[in-house]
Amino acid sequence: MAAYRRKLFSVGLSCAASMMNRSSCQSSRRMALLPTLIKKNWKTLSVTGALCAVPFIQKPEGLSHEDLVRRASSLVTDSANTFLSQTTLALLDTLTGYVKAINNLVTLHKRYVASISKLTPAEENAIWQVILGQRQKVIDWRKDYKRFESCWKTAISLSELAAETAFNAGADQASVTAQSSLQVAQSQVEHFRQLMLEAERELKDSEAENSERLQNLSPGMEDEDIPDAYLRED
Repeated sequence: MAAYRRKLFSVGLSCAASMMNRSSCQSSRRMALLPTLIKKNWKTLSVTGALCAVPFIQKPEGLSHEDLVRRASSLVTDSANTFLSQTTLALLDTLTGYVKAINNLVTLHKRYVASISKLTPAEENAIWQVILGQRQKVIDWRKDYKRFESCWKTAISLSELAAETAFNAGADQASVTAQSSLQVAQSQVEHFRQLMLEAERELKDSEAENSERLQNLSPGMEDEDIPDAYLRED
């Protein structure tokens, strides 16, 4: 906040210096209008139409500083709740896609292993290419999940801080709303995480993501005649 105010002050100085370098007539005119411009540009900030205190502006009559701080803290919780809602939705969508991609890969790999001896080389190659494509989908969904999980954790921290700030400022309802949103988001994400962990365990057990390409057996050959079922693909 201190850095922000220093930056804001330096920007104000820069603007003032630029104005002073112009002709004296223009400078006098603009300097005369400066208080009006400041009041016009530094309007109260609001997301939902509520009043929020802004630095260097006189407080409206009939409202105390406590009132303004309380309303400002409510706006903070509104913004934090919106951020949490959006990041939660993004995380749940990516978790759903990730789990689905894993399940498809595991199912596809099981069918591949079970039918390898019945496939022609062309069929085997086609199915193997599909498996490789599905593996890439798993990787892509995993990256998206981890990226949005990081954003979601940040949103959780912001919401917790906003709830605490609102409580300390006396905005009890805003604090309760933020706490409720936190609990709902954490509960939903935890449910989908359990589904993800179960899918990842199945993926690990099946070795569908890391197994090597199988040798296409000729019809009539028994599995015990082939000591090494997996061959590395060049």
